[in-house]
Amino acid sequence: MLLVGIFIGLTVAIVINEIKHLTRGYKSVSSAGLTRLLNADNGVVIDVSPKVDFDKAHINGSQNIPMADFKPDHKVLQGAKDKPVVLICRRGLTAGGAASLLKKAGFSDVSVLDGGVDKWSADGLLVVGKKGKA
Repeated sequence: MLLVGIFIGLTVAIVINEIKHLTRGYKSVSSAGLTRLLNADNGVVIDVSPKVDFDKAHINGSQNIPMADFKPDHKVLQGAKDKPVVLICRRGLTAGGAASLLKKAGFSDVSVLDGGVDKWSADGLLVVGKKGKA
């Protein structure tokens, strides 16, 4: 009986998690997906990490709007409502909050990089640091 209760509890938790994932309004993108977007040069890539972290390591081509300063009407985001926008942070957790703000503001194509800069780097992809040095 205890095992049945645990099984039902886990099943309900998984279903709730999946529903939240489907209704959050933004997508997840892999490192490969972001690479395609960067190569196509038709999207906006925003790193919401604090400036000190962005300066240490960021994805080449990304622009920094620290979460503390993040607003959908930020000058960097002007004209991007109908373009693909990918949000990045260190581990992929903080960027979700920024993605939700953009979706509420009417941005049509919003994604978050799975695992953030840490995963990107772990996948063997280039990050640049202070003054663009790899």
